[in-house]
Amino acid sequence: MVATAVAAAELEAWSPADEQQRALKQALLAYCAARPEDACLRSCAPGHLTASALVLDATGEHTLLTLHPRVGRWIQLGGHCEPGDASLRAAALREATEESGIEGLEIGAQPLHVDVHPVRCSLGRPTRHLDVRYLVRAPAGAQPVISEESVDLAWWPVDALPADSDTVPAMVAAARAGTAQRQKSSRP
Repeated sequence: MVATAVAAAELEAWSPADEQQRALKQALLAYCAARPEDACLRSCAPGHLTASALVLDATGEHTLLTLHPRVGRWIQLGGHCEPGDASLRAAALREATEESGIEGLEIGAQPLHVDVHPVRCSLGRPTRHLDVRYLVRAPAGAQPVISEESVDLAWWPVDALPADSDTVPAMVAAARAGTAQRQKSSRP
């Protein structure tokens, strides 16, 4: 299971691109400090860290979204930390692989985006997900396979996302900004 100290270290190493993400990063770090024993556990009733993946195809022109059975909307892949997950990054990659059925996914070294949202988890009571999202790239020609965790899976053009996509556009913008920054810094 992801240790809270490991999750905090992952967040600490990340440099968010904008003020809102920097503020959320600090809020998640404060939460980790306040709940060192259980911040990553699903049983932490006030809320818990989760790990998600913005899965892009090899061209970066499409993102793989799941029609989530409980949420009833097209969202990114991801979920709760499980025993055996050494880090949030590992949990995000595991979730993306399990939910997409795609082998050979490549995950970014640091978080891409964070979000805090209210949910009603499988425990049946209201809580919050403190979601740490990573950029994941699928190999060329990757074909998803629907798991029992999805009603449907589909590649969506990053410029034509579902109308009810709340934070997916922000994740796509963060991925594009990161790509532009890397290209700029690699120029002579």
